[in-house]
Amino acid sequence: MNDTVKKQLPTKTERHKLFGSVEPGPKTKPVDKKGMKDLQNTKKDFLFELDAVGVSNVKHPVTIKSQHTPLTQTTIAQFYFASSISQDSKGTNMSRFTEQLQSYYQDGFVLDFSTLKSFVFDLQQRLEQKDAELTVSFPWFFERQAPYTEQAGLNHADAWMRVRYHETEGYDIHVGLSGKITTLCPCSKEISEYSAHNQRGNIEMDVTLDPDFDDQTYDWKTILLEAAESNASARIHPVLKRPDEKMVTEQAYENPRFVEDMVRLVASDLYEVEAIQQFYVRCINEESIHLHDAVASITYDKREE
Repeated sequence: MNDTVKKQLPTKTERHKLFGSVEPGPKTKPVDKKGMKDLQNTKKDFLFELDAVGVSNVKHPVTIKSQHTPLTQTTIAQFYFASSISQDSKGTNMSRFTEQLQSYYQDGFVLDFSTLKSFVFDLQQRLEQKDAELTVSFPWFFERQAPYTEQAGLNHADAWMRVRYHETEGYDIHVGLSGKITTLCPCSKEISEYSAHNQRGNIEMDVTLDPDFDDQTYDWKTILLEAAESNASARIHPVLKRPDEKMVTEQAYENPRFVEDMVRLVASDLYEVEAIQQFYVRCINEESIHLHDAVASITYDKREE
């Protein structure tokens, strides 16, 4: 038999009062939007124009189309929205950014340029400023088969899209991808009697595209992924059996790469894509026999040729 005496707790309202809650005070300010003072829309000389004002770290579900399996996938993307602010504007209406995001989501938010161009144009009109922009970053998953057994699994890369609209300059489009590769050290292979150390490399690409780039025909994610992986010592695989591992390690040995080699080879592939106007490539190798990482990068603007 349990002789424990059960606690007699105060009511929930009394508990709230115990921990500091008080009765609401008198309300004198308007509760209707029409009667509220709109500080953000105050017009006056506020000393400087601002480059960007907006909201960041907005997480939201989206749909991604791809030329790799899975052809359609849903994921959680992270958004940044902004516009410039004229000198005579005190601020922006922050709620309009997320309000418009919800409106587009209800219609099915697909991350393609047609949708994002429409979004920033509508945002610029809605904010009554000269420009508007958004950046969206997301994990992109794609199927990868092992080279011998062809067993499949999902790899992923981190991707981002940045679209800006200006009322006189038009659209500006940037995309980027960051993915993993394998590199084998040429120096180690050259000086060793046998074997050579390798490392996991991370390739990061940031690209300016022609504003009229057709992402319904060409998948920019696939283009950037192939530029990174096809120039590496070997690709990264989610599933490898022993025959696959033999093929991958031998392929790496046959294709040694310094970080300097990687950025130059990737840059060459990006240079040959007509729709790419400017690019930045960086490779970071997590060295397997050193405490440091090896780094190389290149920036090139084809428009300046």
